[in-house]
Parts: sequence; C-alpha cells; structure tokens
Amino acid sequence: MLKTLNLIIFVTLTLQSIAQISIKDSESKLPVSYASISFGNGNGIVADDEGIFVFTKKLYPDIDSLFISALGYKDLVLSSEKIKPQLFLQPQADELDEVVIGVQLDKTKNKKYKTESLKPYLDDDYYKCWLPTIESEIAVYFPNQDNKLKRIAKIKFPIALESKDWKNRKRSNKVKKRFSTLFKVNIYENIDGTPGKNLNMETIVFRATEKDGDYHELDITEQNILVPENGIFISLQVLGYTDENGKLLPNKKYKEIKGRNGMVKIPTNFRPLLPFTDKIETNRTFVKRVFINGNDWQAFKQGNGFKSTLLKRGLNNYGIGIDLHVFKN
Repeated sequence: MLKTLNLIIFVTLTLQSIAQISIKDSESKLPVSYASISFGNGNGIVADDEGIFVFTKKLYPDIDSLFISALGYKDLVLSSEKIKPQLFLQPQADELDEVVIGVQLDKTKNKKYKTESLKPYLDDDYYKCWLPTIESEIAVYFPNQDNKLKRIAKIKFPIALESKDWKNRKRSNKVKKRFSTLFKVNIYENIDGTPGKNLNMETIVFRATEKDGDYHELDITEQNILVPENGIFISLQVLGYTDENGKLLPNKKYKEIKGRNGMVKIPTNFRPLLPFTDKIETNRTFVKRVFINGNDWQAFKQGNGFKSTLLKRGLNNYGIGIDLHVFKN
C-alpha cells in the first residue's frame, strides 16, 4: 500500500514539473521572454517574461507537435511526446544587423532634431472597436513623406474604455471597467507594401490599464529605429491578461463552454478594445494570425475574406499615433 502511495506521489510530482516548461537561450542559459508556442492547428500560447509556459497532454490532448519562435532565435519544432522541462533556443546571430545598428547610432549621435507628431485616432464607441485576441497581430503602415532622416520616438496606441454601467457609458464621469493587459510591439520594414523583416532588435512589450486613458504612450527612443525611405509598419499583438504586478497570466485562445451538444469553443477576447477609424483614406492596416505557421499578412479591407462589421461601416484602419525625431541635414 505504501509503495503504491509513493508511486502515485512520484507520478503526480513528475506531471506537475513537466507541466511548467521554461524556454532558455542555449548559450547564456538565460530565459527567453515572450516566445510564441504554436500548436500547428491555429492555436497557441505565449511564454511569460521568465520564458515559462504550461503544457500537458491533459490540457492539450490533441496536440502532437509544438512550433516555438522568438525574436533573435532560430525556430524550434518538436514532438509533444519529447517535450522536456527545459527547452533551449539557438541564437540567430546576424553580423549584418550589428553593422546596421552601428550605422544608425552614428547617423543620430549628437545630431539636432525637431519632433513631429501624428495624433492617434480616438473613439469610445464600442461598435467601432476591434476586440483583440491572442491569435491576431495588427500592423499599421506609416509612409515616409520626404528624404529627411527620422527616428521613431514615441508610439501612441489608442484604446477604448468601457463603462461599468452600460446606461452611463456616454457620461464623462463614467466609472471604467478595470483591465491589465500585456501587449507586444513589432516594427517591420516595408516589403512590397506588406510587413517584412523585424527592425526592433529587442522584444518590446508594455502593459495597458484603464488608468492610461484614451491611449497608451510608448517611448522607444532608445531603440534608435530609423524610418526607411519606403516607410515602416508598426504592429500590436495582445499577449494576455496580467496580475496586479504585471506578471503575464496563463491565457487560452478559446474559452470552453458547455452547450447542449457538448463543449463549445468560444474565442477569448481581451480588453481594452482597439478603436478603428474611417478618417484614413487608404488601407494601411494589415492583420495576420500569429499561431498559424507561415501565415501571410492580409490588408484589412473588403474582399479579403474578413467577416467584420467594422469594414461594413468603412472602419478599416487602426489609428496609431507617433512622434518622430526629424534630424537636421
């Protein structure tokens, strides 16, 4: 009887230890923060700041392989049967990137500049908003208007705040619903009108709460990202809800609700809502599904297979604002 009990305890502890998996740099052995773990069937999860995620066959019984990716690392594909408590990613060293960074720093060092601003498009109308999901990444194109040297200083992400009392949602003193959500930001070069290679060399994340107001302002001056001649894409992806200290909580793409015919999967939507606008004439907003390997970017517009009430109302762009440092020649 004692041997059986010890065996049960051992198996339980083993399952618990395997459930929590950490992703680390194969050289430094340091955690790889906010890696994406795709399951190959359109689903996936995101590791936290310590590179930890939870996976068991009980949680995901129909998953046979994992596809892990992170900025600056080679992709890792492995069988769910061979998964270990620690996984290691190989750094993807690129000497050319180091040269580019050096050139950019030299171009802006001790140079005078003026700041040009593009205001974000704000709206608190629930019916004019995108409900963000973990699976979707939204990228907005910003053209380069002239040949002046420009650096992205601040990005202003518009958010819509919801009232706790729906009847009082239009009042200025309405009490806002609380949320604490972690977002990831990517800066992409423009390749033939669609997002291309990452220009940020480090993972950029920020936490938004209802205290931010109508938009969250993110300062990325230290990244020293210059705007290419053919423009740039700025993207936003929700990673999930956090605790009060900003720690990413386990979040699933679907909520499972018991219906008449069994369990039904309902897409998990996260707050805050992202307001869309009809004030931008051209289609500058692109969308892709993060957890589908190799999925292409698509312009968010009529005729591209999107079933959205936003497009029916002509709301086809997410109105991000930016501050640019424009350098003197």
